[in-house]
Order: sequence, then structure tokens, then C-alpha cells
Amino acid sequence: MPKESLEIALIKYNKKSWCKSALLGFFIGLAVIVPGISGSTVAIIFKLYDQFLYALGNLFKQFKRCFFFLLPIGLGIVVGVLLGFIAVKRLLEILPFAIVCLFAGLMLGAFPAVTDEIKGAKRTKTRLALFALGLAIPVALGCVSALLSGGASETVDVFSKIAWWHFPLALLIGAVMGITQIVPGLSASAFLMAVGWFNSLVESVSMTYWKSNPMVFFVYAGLGIGFVGGILLFSKLLTDIFARARHTAYSMIVGLSLGSILSMFCNGDVVSVYANWAAGGAFALDLILGLALFAVGVFAAYLLVRYQRKKDAESNSTNESLA
Repeated sequence: MPKESLEIALIKYNKKSWCKSALLGFFIGLAVIVPGISGSTVAIIFKLYDQFLYALGNLFKQFKRCFFFLLPIGLGIVVGVLLGFIAVKRLLEILPFAIVCLFAGLMLGAFPAVTDEIKGAKRTKTRLALFALGLAIPVALGCVSALLSGGASETVDVFSKIAWWHFPLALLIGAVMGITQIVPGLSASAFLMAVGWFNSLVESVSMTYWKSNPMVFFVYAGLGIGFVGGILLFSKLLTDIFARARHTAYSMIVGLSLGSILSMFCNGDVVSVYANWAAGGAFALDLILGLALFAVGVFAAYLLVRYQRKKDAESNSTNESLA
């Protein structure tokens, strides 16, 4: 395919669109903490996904143009990660099931925005198979993390004795985390749970821990380098794939997005909630609050999808009248 067909126009920012991109980055950062959340799905809702991938994949070729497009997203990521570790982490400790239900509702309410991308596409055996594969991956990942946790309330600190091999392992884990941020439906936190690093990583973020175990920054460095590398390398590949077989690729993404919602109720953290219920925990209160927040999330996200659809329809109508 000629190079010209891969060119994508990046949005020219105004105050409103700059804030919109920052909000996208916020959800990407939050996805590190909240199991099942996919920042890329938010990018699809905001109609920024293709531009996001393109800017990442061409950052070094068109540095100034791509850098300024990615700047508000990057700032949003920083805010999302910080707020996630400070506030959401605490909320997940207090009301884990209710908070998961809220974010699951947001993801489900936003799901029509993902299916819009394959509207009118022909259903082929290949596309159906990719949808099924996409559906199975996050569910399987969540189940693995659930089995590994076994519903235990106490976890082993995998960073208590850091050796040289932690760095290459952190590079690999960081790269996969980066890929989860650009593939809709995949969750960085669900992956970290599956490999047994989630709780150790979250608990390590404190001044007390850093003073007692400064070698953990060695692991952070590996995760950071791998994360950036995974995003930059895979975003270019995805841009090329979408240019050649968009509907086929999105068939798998639709499956991944739906599977990620299901996996939010089947992972290590949520299994510990179920174990607490079985031991006589506040089942009724958790369930009622969770269902209420789930409904709020679905309603709020779907309103956003409808608003974006209306804007797109108005934009298409204006373009047709000018043509």
C-alpha cells in the first residue's frame, strides 16, 4: 500500500479538544490501577483512536507535529496514574465491588461506540473467529489472575528480593502493558494480576516502601522503558493493519472490548471480594450499591456515545453540504 494512504490528519487543538485529549490520557493512566478499564476504548468513543496510534507510530518521523498532539494525552496519563494510586486505590480498598461495577458500567455503556466501527461490515468466518478470540483473551487472563490469587487476602511481595533478572522481566512486562494501552479491550491491571505483579506494584508506591527497598526503582525503570517501547513499536504496526484490513481488525477489537467487561468480574481482586462474601461479608449492601453504580455508569457512558454520534452526524452533514 502506498505511503500516502497511511497518512492521517491530526486534530488542530482548541481549548475544548485539548481538554478532550487530556481526558483520554487520564483514562489511559487510570487503566493501570482499575482492573478491566481500557483507555483505547475511550479513544474510540472520542474519535481519537486512529490519530492516537498514528502520532505514536510516527513520533520520531514527525516529532513536532506528533509531540504537540500527544502532549495533553501525556499530561492526562500522569494525572490519571497519580489519582489512581492516591484516590482510586483507596476506594478499591474500601468498596472494591462497587467501584469495579461503576467502571464496568462505563465500559458497557460505551461499547456501542466500538461496534459502530464495524457497522455495515460483512460477517465472515475470519471476522467471527477473531471476535471469539478477542472475547476469550481478556476473560482467560482474568480467570488466570483469579486462580493465581485463590481469593487470598494476603499477597507475596515479589519485589522483596530484587535480582538482576527482575530488570529484563520488567522490560517484557512493561512492553505488554504498553500494548494493552493501545489495543482496546485489554487491561494493564488485569495483565499485572495474571502475572502476580499487580498488588506488589501498587503496594510499593509509598515513601516508607521506597526507603526500605530502594532497589524497586530498578524495576520501575524496566517497566517504564518497556512500556514506552511497547507503545511506540506496536502503534505503528496497528496503524498499518487498520489501513489494510480495518473491519477485520476491529472484529477482534469488539471481542476484546466485550471480554474486558466480563473480565472485570473475574480477576484476582474481585475473587477476594467473593471470598469475603462467602465468609459472611456484607453481600447485600455490596451488591445493591454495585448494581446502582453499574446502572449509573452505563447511562452516563451511553449519553456520551449519543452525544458523539450526534456531533459526527452534524459534521458529516456540513461536509456534504460544502462538497
